[in-house]
Amino acid sequence: MILARRGVRGSPSLFRHWLHTTTRARDGERFNSKEAQREQDFVDVCIVGAGPAGLSAAIRLKQLEKERGDGREIRVVVLEKGSEVGAHTLSGAVIEPRALNELLPDWENMEGRPQMQPATSSRMRWFTKNSSFPMPHPPAMSNKGNYILSLSQFTAWLGSIAEELGVEVYPGFGGAGLVYGGEDSKQLKGVYTNAVGLDKEGRMTDSFDPGMQFNAKVTLLAEGAHGSLTKQLVKHFGLRKEIGADEQTYGIGVKEVWRVAPEKHRPGEVLHTMGWPLDWRVYGGGWIYHMADSMVSLGLVIGLDYANPYISPYRELQRMKHHPYFRNLLEGGERIAYGGRVINEGGLQSLPRLHFPGGALIGCSAGLVNVPKIKGTHNAMKSGMLAAETAFAQLDTLGEWGDEGELEKVADMSSYETSLKDSWVWKELHEVRNLRPSFNTPLGIWGGMAYSGVDSLFLKGRVPWTFRNKGTDAGHTAKASEFKPIEYPAPEAPLSTDIMTSVSLTSTNHAEEQPVHLQLPYTNVYGDNGGDNLEKLAEEARTQHVKTNVGEFAGLLGRACPAGVYEYVDAEKGEPGSWEGKKLVINSQNCIHCKLCDIKVPTQDITWTVPEGGGGPKYSIT
Repeated sequence: MILARRGVRGSPSLFRHWLHTTTRARDGERFNSKEAQREQDFVDVCIVGAGPAGLSAAIRLKQLEKERGDGREIRVVVLEKGSEVGAHTLSGAVIEPRALNELLPDWENMEGRPQMQPATSSRMRWFTKNSSFPMPHPPAMSNKGNYILSLSQFTAWLGSIAEELGVEVYPGFGGAGLVYGGEDSKQLKGVYTNAVGLDKEGRMTDSFDPGMQFNAKVTLLAEGAHGSLTKQLVKHFGLRKEIGADEQTYGIGVKEVWRVAPEKHRPGEVLHTMGWPLDWRVYGGGWIYHMADSMVSLGLVIGLDYANPYISPYRELQRMKHHPYFRNLLEGGERIAYGGRVINEGGLQSLPRLHFPGGALIGCSAGLVNVPKIKGTHNAMKSGMLAAETAFAQLDTLGEWGDEGELEKVADMSSYETSLKDSWVWKELHEVRNLRPSFNTPLGIWGGMAYSGVDSLFLKGRVPWTFRNKGTDAGHTAKASEFKPIEYPAPEAPLSTDIMTSVSLTSTNHAEEQPVHLQLPYTNVYGDNGGDNLEKLAEEARTQHVKTNVGEFAGLLGRACPAGVYEYVDAEKGEPGSWEGKKLVINSQNCIHCKLCDIKVPTQDITWTVPEGGGGPKYSIT
């Protein structure tokens, strides 16, 4: 069925109500996403993800509409899987305001903006177990003119600006699948949202709705690092293979926000750490950012190319706080937030082709993080603005929707990539392209530090070589037999706690009876092609997963996941899906949408999919 809303802007609240009330019960039949009939809507630009990139694109589109001044409106829809804009947004965060100044020149005088503490100092220290020492501070990590803030609150503010300009923002409606068109599916026609009202077996209940299909003249994917649709689309169009790009690599960031004693608070201070608790074989480091109102953001980033399967990012963060520096800072304080998220670390070498027929990749969906700066928000916002300018120009060339939902032409977003390459974003990424991968050369960690210092101080990327990122993060994982288990210290509440106490601070919630959104092969309730042997194939896949991940990698995900989602527990003899007395339990209700499992599991057999609308963490100060 095609819903006749073409070119008609209604009330977003009424539209949300309509989406939630078009239910179609099917008396317990299993839902097959590939065969589903969905209501269709037709928009000019559909943006998947209400983060800084997606919202900057939406705002810029509406600014261009106003600048044109002829009264013609463009319909811009932003889909967001979080229950609210900002609910799934997490970062350190210190932002460079360069893109913000371009997008909203008068932002400092705008109402409703979150607290933005100016950075007053930037330092680095090398940590040993009980001491710390000053380190040279690379120019790339300077924070002069930058701001410390909650990226969750900043994103929510951008969302309010977008809505004031007429953008339709729909929280709780995640982009669940891609709609292709044209001969051999060579163009992107749009996206469809997540189904609701399924039970754990994927059967339709009385509250079932298959989701909505948004056909768009231009689709921008702004899902953040390792987005589920981006992953599919890059493979479908061969965007990485086509230009010989490296695989994307990632780090996992785990963080907390504390309210510290007023006498220990130093507003605007920025400190980055290296060394302990990580050993010399692991890339990563910590941070302490003194925010406004006696709050401090602290955390740890660990490169997911680590080899030792016994590493637990969560427990590394907890023992980092046992260091005298942290212990002294946090004593008498209160922990008020926790969270985790993967970040892109591949840099320029890992960028795929950023455009495809019908749309483009922006922000961290593209991978535009400046790793040495530990910043990506400014690049994400600028990419969204440039994509908006190309999309706006394209809309006039595409014609109107035909009776069958077709267009005269397909959007060509290639000039967006050209504009990005001509911008300060590309210049910045090119200059630092060798710093992160220098740690994975024969130079090792120490050589990488030395090379990074020389390059950032003197060479500034002006060299004829480019170090490559070698393989996937999962491929760097070594067998457990090559390492000894790590003995982490016991929690010392309130300084450090068990993982579930921390997860409770994220306000994570998923509907109890919905399907597990962390999918092993042939357990995909949305329509895997297993035929009559689906149950048997699923059991065999689970057994093989347990055999490899327990037998060779000591159950890596049981430690790597920063939310306690995965457990390898004792099984009864002969229990389906078990191996050698062990089975996998997936506590999907704990999932904070960090995407680590999809990236790091050695068997690469777990796929993160969008859960029922609004599920996941509910960050507010991260």
